[in-house]
Amino acid sequence: MRYKFAGAFAGALIIAVMSASDLPAAENAAKTTLGTDAAANAARNDYFVYVGVYGKGIYGYRFHAADAKLEPMGLVGPVANPSFLATDREFKYLYAVSELDGKVIGGVAGFAIDRKNGSLEPLNSVPSAGEAPCHLAVDHTGKVLIVANYGTGGVSSYGIEKDGHLKMSSLMDVTGSGADPERQAGPHAHQVVISSDNNLAYVPDLGLDKIRIYKIDPRNAKLEPHSPAFVQDDAGFGPRHIVFSHDGKYLYVINELKSFVTVFAGDEATGVFHQVQKAPTVPEDYNGQNDGPAEILLDRAGKFLYSSNRGPGTIVVFAVDPANGTLKQVESVQTGGTFPRGVELDPTGGYLFVGDQKTNRFILFRVDPETGRLTQTGEPVTVPSPVAFQFVPAS
Repeated sequence: MRYKFAGAFAGALIIAVMSASDLPAAENAAKTTLGTDAAANAARNDYFVYVGVYGKGIYGYRFHAADAKLEPMGLVGPVANPSFLATDREFKYLYAVSELDGKVIGGVAGFAIDRKNGSLEPLNSVPSAGEAPCHLAVDHTGKVLIVANYGTGGVSSYGIEKDGHLKMSSLMDVTGSGADPERQAGPHAHQVVISSDNNLAYVPDLGLDKIRIYKIDPRNAKLEPHSPAFVQDDAGFGPRHIVFSHDGKYLYVINELKSFVTVFAGDEATGVFHQVQKAPTVPEDYNGQNDGPAEILLDRAGKFLYSSNRGPGTIVVFAVDPANGTLKQVESVQTGGTFPRGVELDPTGGYLFVGDQKTNRFILFRVDPETGRLTQTGEPVTVPSPVAFQFVPAS
């Protein structure tokens, strides 16, 4: 689902000034309580939760991890269709893609974060150098921002200046197609994941059935070719998002066109991997609506992996075999909606945030650290088309 904002932007101008009357009254309501049954050992820290949506901007909440309370802050960052968010490691700046509909160049918007009250101060905005930017990541030095453009397939990089402003440095374009003539007529970069040593950027490409790999040059904020240039996925699977095991020995790929998690063994530092398993995310005999898996996450202990299914409206929990990285399904949990796209674990690991793009709400699940199982807590929170969550510690 995407929205058009006709005439809203020109060139690099993404941020628009909005008045208080634009803020939904519901988002300025009294605090919402999502349950008081958090685990006794939950960290007693507060976080700001920024929610990326298809709509007018970024919504904010203050999250009390000790008791799972949320205080709505309203619309805190005006930018069209901020469908994915990222911060630097020091949480000084927040960046958002602006995923515009149609064959138009999207954008990237930067904000300075006030960690005392959670407010966002607009910095500059720049073109994404491609259509439908859908994901972005800041490298570990905090000097490079990398953006995946889904529509045209290119991956762009930007230097991050000392004040958080962005300056474009490079664009890596590719050509080619995949096995599905409708969905894979060209490249579709879908995510950017930085290797733990900060040397490589991994980019799952739904259109080419590859996880592309680039070298990162932090000094010049540029991307360069790498050998091997990619990890090959199965034809027609459409890799969407990835996550590495904490030791970098296993690569987990959630595929959008085929409902499987593909498991690869190898070395995150070199990019050399071979396939060891395909784990289904829906039952073999499932014949209902299936819009494809969306997100994949690994818990902090590396024991459990979570994936979301759009259509069935489920979160699948897998246990990870520490000996060989393979997966065994623990449970499949209904989310109460049909399109769980934005999914994220909170920093304590105690709660899973699940945003349903089509029902305009998100919900919280309590995570059992011993079994990985999920239990819904509290009531759904209304927000337009939530598709991404970003946590920032409050000071």
